[in-house]
Amino acid sequence: MTDLHPFIAGLPKAELHVHHVGSASPRIVAELAAHHPDSKVPTAPEALADYFTFTDFGHFIDVYLSVVDLIRTPEDVRLLTFEVARDMARQNIRYAELTVTPFSSTRRGIPEQAFMEAIEDARKAAESELGVVLRWCFDIPGEAGLEAAEETTRLAVDLRPEGLVSFGLGGPEIGVDRPQFKPYFDRAIAEGLHSVPHAGETTGPQTIWDALTSLRAERIGHGTSSVRDPRLLAHLAEHRIALEVCPTSNIATRAVTDIEQHPVKEMVEAGVLVTINSDDPPMFGTDLNSEYGVAARLLGLDERGLAALAKNAVEASFLDAAGKRTLAAEIDTYTTDWLEHTGR
Repeated sequence: MTDLHPFIAGLPKAELHVHHVGSASPRIVAELAAHHPDSKVPTAPEALADYFTFTDFGHFIDVYLSVVDLIRTPEDVRLLTFEVARDMARQNIRYAELTVTPFSSTRRGIPEQAFMEAIEDARKAAESELGVVLRWCFDIPGEAGLEAAEETTRLAVDLRPEGLVSFGLGGPEIGVDRPQFKPYFDRAIAEGLHSVPHAGETTGPQTIWDALTSLRAERIGHGTSSVRDPRLLAHLAEHRIALEVCPTSNIATRAVTDIEQHPVKEMVEAGVLVTINSDDPPMFGTDLNSEYGVAARLLGLDERGLAALAKNAVEASFLDAAGKRTLAAEIDTYTTDWLEHTGR
């Protein structure tokens, strides 16, 4: 079989489901942990592999929040954000919608306006210095309840940074019903933000239906359990509601027990618009290039198939129309040149 990794490495890509703090590299996590010695997070990068080994989704959330606790100053926020973009540039990610949870930082004492200025400063620097276009999804941490929903909505609406395009809901799904967040999503949508909640990762298809009906979801984060409901799959396919699929993440958090049994193939066969994403890449020992490699194997894709998958993310993104055309054309040109060069 053809080794697709060199092709994937150079393929221009967009990523739609990747978390801000969850993208901190071991080097950055260790550096932040050294700055805050009261944390339980290891200060040696090589020790983080064991620290980032999860027993279940609840354990993942606990570890994730311990890393969140390392982000305590605007300087921490700016450093993290720019370094995430640097890692993206190395992978030829041209555009990313980064899920940011401002409530987690502002409740830890970072002034809200300073937080906004830090992410925006990093965003502008990433575009001018690295060629990576970043946009924000402000995310309600579901485990923190309606107080967090109210605060996240206020920050999104009243202090809306220039790069903000969407509004999400993350954290545990079990015991965190989607419909209770409807008023907050209604306010965000009224302000022109797109709805992109997590749903159906660790719960059943009803959570996805709730996200669609109560939260007016335009994309679904994960949506792993959608394959258990043929009517839901048909609805997603008909309305081109994309699923943000994160294969390695689903294995790491035990949402899926075996990568060979991952439902992404069933999603594609049902005609659903599938995008491939890394979620919290260093925590799961992956990156977007690796996830494309996993998808190629699970779906039996060649270079053309991978290019089509990359264009799915462009289509499902909230990039402006001109930007979509430009990035899609870049993917086409790269693929054509690659195939001509390799005689494929």
